[in-house]
Amino acid sequence: MMNDNGILLESGTNELEIVEFGIGQNKFAINVMKVKEILNPVAVVEIPQSHPFVEGIMELRGEVLPVINVAAALGLKQSSQSQTDKFIVAEFNQQKTVFHVHTVSQIHRISWTQIEKPSDLYQGQESQVIGVIKLAGEMVLFLDFEKILLEINPDSGVKISDVKKLGPRERSLKKIVIAEDSAMLRKMLHDTLSEAGFENLEFFENGQDAISYLEHLAGNPQEFPGAVQLVITDIEMPQMDGHHLTKRIKEHPILSGLPVIIFSSLITNELRHKGNVVGADAQISKPEIAQLVLKIDELIV
Repeated sequence: MMNDNGILLESGTNELEIVEFGIGQNKFAINVMKVKEILNPVAVVEIPQSHPFVEGIMELRGEVLPVINVAAALGLKQSSQSQTDKFIVAEFNQQKTVFHVHTVSQIHRISWTQIEKPSDLYQGQESQVIGVIKLAGEMVLFLDFEKILLEINPDSGVKISDVKKLGPRERSLKKIVIAEDSAMLRKMLHDTLSEAGFENLEFFENGQDAISYLEHLAGNPQEFPGAVQLVITDIEMPQMDGHHLTKRIKEHPILSGLPVIIFSSLITNELRHKGNVVGADAQISKPEIAQLVLKIDELIV
């Protein structure tokens, strides 16, 4: 079992633990907080006409779980030694998924400041890489597993239709600051929150940029009380994660009263305490956008 490693990390330190794994000669990483356990490969039942990334399904202690071939999802060569491959059992976005990889090497504890945003020069809009980590002279690529699942099942993401079910809504000029590293999710959040009536949205790619902006506003305390009404933050972001951003806001003499909602795929019963420790006003699991909108209504009335 893996999840105890992540839980032992003190919340809000801007640190994380990653599991390093390999696909061919390439090295990748997944956040330990997503990982439930690592298994040797077991029998997989193929599903006719399934998505090309989906190997099939397997049973694990009474649960039927999908098995995703990570090499296929990344467009890389398949394993030549499948008997030594590994299955990473992960849980996020309120679901468990098994990821088939070639090797699993070790766990590293690092700071989010060590994760660099990929350059637009070598990364397209469709890339599943959200960060580059330099470890012992090598580069490890931090993968966006949510995006891989979204490619397989587009209905698993944030949907405007969920907001429309809430019925007609009044327009609001109250300002919301949003920290989210995924360009795809920033677009989805912009569209869905705009549909929900929130027009004054300020987006940032990571917690560092968001806190710099908020602290700059707080430098003028006469104007700040009306400048921003609420902050929404993801957890996994290069440079500064959402837990540390929340902690910085709640410990700031002027910003501390600002409501913060953590909107992340990592909101589970086992990990919810991490957001509580840093003072989050609410924690909502992606992709529950309707719950997010209702909580915004509650916190900025």
